[in-house]
Amino acid sequence: MRLETLLRQGAVLALWLAVWAAAAALVGHTLLLPSPAETARALWTLVRQGDFWRGALASVGRIFAGFAAGLCLGALLAALSARFAFCRAFFAPMLSVIKATPVASFIVLALVWLRTNGVPVFATVLVVLPVACANVSAGLAAMDRDLLEMARAFGLSRRAQAVRVVVPALSPYLRAAVTAGMGMAWKAGVAAEVLCLPANALGTTLYEAKIYLDTPALFAGTAVVIALSILLEKAVVRMAYGKEGGGRARVGSARGEPTAGR
Repeated sequence: MRLETLLRQGAVLALWLAVWAAAAALVGHTLLLPSPAETARALWTLVRQGDFWRGALASVGRIFAGFAAGLCLGALLAALSARFAFCRAFFAPMLSVIKATPVASFIVLALVWLRTNGVPVFATVLVVLPVACANVSAGLAAMDRDLLEMARAFGLSRRAQAVRVVVPALSPYLRAAVTAGMGMAWKAGVAAEVLCLPANALGTTLYEAKIYLDTPALFAGTAVVIALSILLEKAVVRMAYGKEGGGRARVGSARGEPTAGR
């Protein structure tokens, strides 16, 4: 990243911090809006606690497990729908219901069906699945069929066709699914933790801050959630696509609209 870009991003960040500080001074009450300094002190207090990091690691594990399961399941449904018309008609109502139903409704139902630690995973799977399915379906629909015909004509095996034709064609759509799905996974996973209160979880930390009216700690915990979401998304894209992978994906909408990179 160039120095000019870093300076510009730093200036933007400083401007927003100044706006935040001015708004906090105008409100004049920590309970309603803590200042950046108060939030930083609360964050420093949190990060020195071992229980906080145990909860953060547990949340990362649950949310990443749900994200990976939702991504794989969505890709599988998209492949089956592209291959079989019956599967496309069969899965369409289910996907429509999942996209239209509030996440809170699924979380409440999951509290009845599952153990506490399984609720965030279940909620995460449900929000990632339609995003992954929509993007992979769009990629399969846009795939150049002539390339597949050429691969068959040259006698390439199915595995070779998948590696050399299908995967490169789907790559920008999968990046879009990862980028959109990761952010939504954290929103749904932490919301589920706030409602089901696992023993170790970032959501539980946020809930306790709310109970004790500790708004700076609430802001600090939220900042950690945002940071972990961004870092995990970049790590997944970097591992899958290399250094240039993260910059070309366009984010799908929260309702699972298909998008792809240019």
